[in-house]
Amino acid sequence: MRLQLALNVRNLDEAVAYYSKLFDVRPHKQRPGYANFSIDSPPLKLVLFEHPEAAERLNHLGIEVFEANQITETLKRLDQAGILSDVEQETTCCHATQDKLWSEEPQGLHWEWYRITDDSPEIKADLSGTVCCAKPG
Repeated sequence: MRLQLALNVRNLDEAVAYYSKLFDVRPHKQRPGYANFSIDSPPLKLVLFEHPEAAERLNHLGIEVFEANQITETLKRLDQAGILSDVEQETTCCHATQDKLWSEEPQGLHWEWYRITDDSPEIKADLSGTVCCAKPG
């Protein structure tokens, strides 16, 4: 399990250069308007979205898990606690197919629990205009 920090950045190339130096690691994946770093130390998935006009720097927070049962257990726990906002299964976004859960904290911050099931899916053109990894709601 590792923490995910998803940030909105003005300039993706500038941010990638900075975070590559800060964590001494190259991006795990980079696409137009998107990059992610899988950092071992500290255990962090850093996700960058190029949104020059975003009002907030923080896009969302998340927890990446590696076993299917961790999603199932978290689903039950969040549902029983009354804080489960949304469930997505086999959703392809952020250039990966994932099972994910969402919870929104009282001040509106979105938390995502997710497990990647395919890190290199064939991405079909998205003509709907939806934003990659858009928060539910």
